[in-house]
Amino acid sequence: MTELDVLCVGHACWDLAFRVSHHPAADEKLFAEGFVSCGGGPAANAAVAAARLGCKTGFAGYLGNDPWGDLHIREFEREGVCLDLLNRGTAPTPLAAVLVKPDGTRAVVNSKGDDRFLPADAMDLSGVSPKVILFDGHEPLLSPGLALAAKKRGIPTVLDAGSVHAGTRALAGKVDFLVCSERFSCEWTDQSDPSAAAGRLAGLAQSVVVTLGSRGLVWKHRDGAGSMPAFRVDAVDTTGAGDVFHGAFAAGIAMKWAWEKILKFASAAAALTCVKFGSRPGIPTLEEVRTFLG
Repeated sequence: MTELDVLCVGHACWDLAFRVSHHPAADEKLFAEGFVSCGGGPAANAAVAAARLGCKTGFAGYLGNDPWGDLHIREFEREGVCLDLLNRGTAPTPLAAVLVKPDGTRAVVNSKGDDRFLPADAMDLSGVSPKVILFDGHEPLLSPGLALAAKKRGIPTVLDAGSVHAGTRALAGKVDFLVCSERFSCEWTDQSDPSAAAGRLAGLAQSVVVTLGSRGLVWKHRDGAGSMPAFRVDAVDTTGAGDVFHGAFAAGIAMKWAWEKILKFASAAAALTCVKFGSRPGIPTLEEVRTFLG
């Protein structure tokens, strides 16, 4: 039995990130001012984040039998991420082209190949024992069964819900911690006020967090509700900040920290991700987060 602190289930891709002076217009050609080639994907980034933050982590998802998949596996191995539940096949590894502007905002184009999802029986939890499971919703056939198995074993579950789609619909009412974007909260509840949206979402999970980017976050659970401002940093690249927040949040749950300590820790880790170019290079270590928090 493989013991893990955090198991991350979902999407892995390979990022090709270009730093550009402005968003290109029609028929315009730009020379990149910087370039990073690295692993990406919400669940994959969260697994690396939790590993750098001191947890024993694993990734469950798909990578192709191609050079991009091989590169990503080598990155995972360098970070110490367990790959016992990795699935590989002939479909290509998803790619993402990222254009990062001077203010740190970015535009992303994803290519998921033939967009096949792993089947519900692609893997099970019989060989692993995680303290927490984080889902990103990008494996809609596989994830609900794993969430149910986790519930039966008393394993806390977290959903990274970036938008409303088949995967997040399937999982939103099956997890203990719903950690979602403002976009998801608005789409699901038809509420423009994040606090009101969090209140409505509280009917889906015991704890809800709505992340608001540079405006911080709001939260709601059975013991109350609240908000927390974001840490102020000079953003270079916001790519992966949300993924790191979720990985750090799951790490805090695994460590059984107090609620507001988890939120502050995850917010700090996400903020530090923004001060470097590239999603993986920007993921901080535990020492860096502790130093930042003082």
